[in-house]
Amino acid sequence: MNKNYYAIIMAGGVGSRFWPVSKESFPKQFHDMLGTGQTLLQKTASRLEGLIPKENIIILTNERYSDLVLEQLPQISKNQIIAEPAMRNTAPCILMAAMKIHKQNSNAVMVVAPSDHWIEDETAFISNLQNAFDFSEHSDVLMTLGIKPTFANTGYGYIEYDKTSTTPQKKVLQFREKPDYETAKGFLKQGNFLWNGGIFIWSTASVLNAFETHQPKLYALFAEGLKHYNTETETAFVLENYNKSENISVDYAIMEPSENVYVIPATFDWNDLGTWGSLYDKIADSPSENAVVNARLLAENSTGNMIKTDTNKIVVLEGLNDFIVVEENEILLIFPKSKEQDIKQLRNRVKDKFGDQHI
Repeated sequence: MNKNYYAIIMAGGVGSRFWPVSKESFPKQFHDMLGTGQTLLQKTASRLEGLIPKENIIILTNERYSDLVLEQLPQISKNQIIAEPAMRNTAPCILMAAMKIHKQNSNAVMVVAPSDHWIEDETAFISNLQNAFDFSEHSDVLMTLGIKPTFANTGYGYIEYDKTSTTPQKKVLQFREKPDYETAKGFLKQGNFLWNGGIFIWSTASVLNAFETHQPKLYALFAEGLKHYNTETETAFVLENYNKSENISVDYAIMEPSENVYVIPATFDWNDLGTWGSLYDKIADSPSENAVVNARLLAENSTGNMIKTDTNKIVVLEGLNDFIVVEENEILLIFPKSKEQDIKQLRNRVKDKFGDQHI
């Protein structure tokens, strides 16, 4: 394997739309959401190990999840975890990780990958990733893998690329915010729009240059820690300074204002597993089916339901259609699938009535 290849796995989110399985104390990336025998984090690490040395995989997570990471990924060491003392979105932690890696290896090329996505064809993923590494290794570029849209989804941001390009790497014209339905249909009709999957590839030299150019204040803050990175004093520096960083995404911080951005249209199947509905879509073969994880189902006149229990319980349904039925320890959720975006707010109401321990 190429010793210059590195991976950053983003594993710090709470995944509140997957409540009650995903809780602040044990978020979705640490669960086996599809019943495969591996958690989402384990599956992500295993996938990346097809191209990247184990010792070059770094996990970005909240400090409260460090022990969970080590428990689920015994192949990595404690110094491969960057524990964030506060939630500051993706730009600060990615910048700090890039500085740490660059200090260790100035020839490094890195991929930033979410820990909670599902990728079906891992061979195609590795092929696309290798293409991006090859391009980034010899060019001053910021790259991303864009997902070919299968329908007019209004829940994702889009990437518009230069349709005249004949190479696998397409020049990005602009990033587009989550559209309304008519706009999304127009994107698909034009044919040069991809979903923004949040997978980024670049050399550390290129990404640090982008941060220094477009986010000089943020860059200066973390540059003060260069003498501390990869040493025993790193933790103290992070604890003292991380809270000072701006809460900003890497998309806003560097991808959108940069001119040297390229995208490779992905050739693998992808699901961001952001909601119970997305999990249903991943599992169910047709809209009339019931999707079942870790449960035994007897269903009469019941279709389109997402069912998950924590102990392989028998679930009996009669006349229930398009619902989420999830049992997790002391919580049972029975909720319309069409209202799944309201689960975040529902979770807060449960917190107000029953206490923090349930969220």
